[in-house]
Amino acid sequence: MNEAEVKRLVRDVLAGLMSSDATTATPTTSTTGPMVDPGEAPDVTAVSTKEEFFVPHPHDREGYMAMKQSTVARLGVWRAGARYNTWSMLHFRADHATAQDAVFMDVDPEWAPSQGFVCGQTVCQSKDEFLTRPDLGRKLDDETKALFAKQLTRGAKVTIMVGDGLSSSAMVNIPEVLPAIKQGLKGFGIDVGPVPYIKYARVGAMDDLGPLIDSEVVVLLIGERPGLATGESMSAYMAYKPNPDRPESWRTVVSNIYRGGTPPAEAGAHIATIVKRMLDEKVSGVDLRM
Repeated sequence: MNEAEVKRLVRDVLAGLMSSDATTATPTTSTTGPMVDPGEAPDVTAVSTKEEFFVPHPHDREGYMAMKQSTVARLGVWRAGARYNTWSMLHFRADHATAQDAVFMDVDPEWAPSQGFVCGQTVCQSKDEFLTRPDLGRKLDDETKALFAKQLTRGAKVTIMVGDGLSSSAMVNIPEVLPAIKQGLKGFGIDVGPVPYIKYARVGAMDDLGPLIDSEVVVLLIGERPGLATGESMSAYMAYKPNPDRPESWRTVVSNIYRGGTPPAEAGAHIATIVKRMLDEKVSGVDLRM
């Protein structure tokens, strides 16, 4: 069987499955998906799970849809016999694939230099080592330490760093959240120097950077572990004079930064306010009273 025959067989099977689930598997929404070539299965990701609706004969459809808008949970997923309907299962698999891609794909090597970042790396030598050895993702390699010591501002009030973390896709938020933080800090009279970017970074990498440049506050923008709701979510971890001896409770975090959660620009303004409070009170984490 050649490639063309395999593709035709897959299309026929999907078409048969979609037609067999026609009473429950096609979402009833006001959203019109993209045009699909004849014989091809529709793109399940073209419609948000918040807009999909499968429950037959609902008592309060409008109330159900209103509830769905307040959460990313997959409410109202119906069934075909003892299993999920085909549309729901395909959407689940597509979202799972998006999450896997966010974890296993590397950030484009040209991206960080194009942003003007000072680029370094932890002691991890591969994505596999990064995922299996979290401890190595908390330590900067010697070459990176030498580079950062030379090119970053020592003794700065605030240093903002960027790390890929567990989601390469989360870097899409940087062009909005980073300028918002800088603008907010500038309003407080605080300038930010060069921004380091760290490949294969865990949150603890900020503790290794802190003593190296003696910055009062370090802010780490890093990709979150993705879920089925999104693969683009980012967190901002902040600490006053971080170092490896500090406990985890010394960090303050703003999470769920992405278009479907806390909007990046809004998060940036909030982060700037938190940083100013840290500088004023000279504490962070659970000791910071907001």
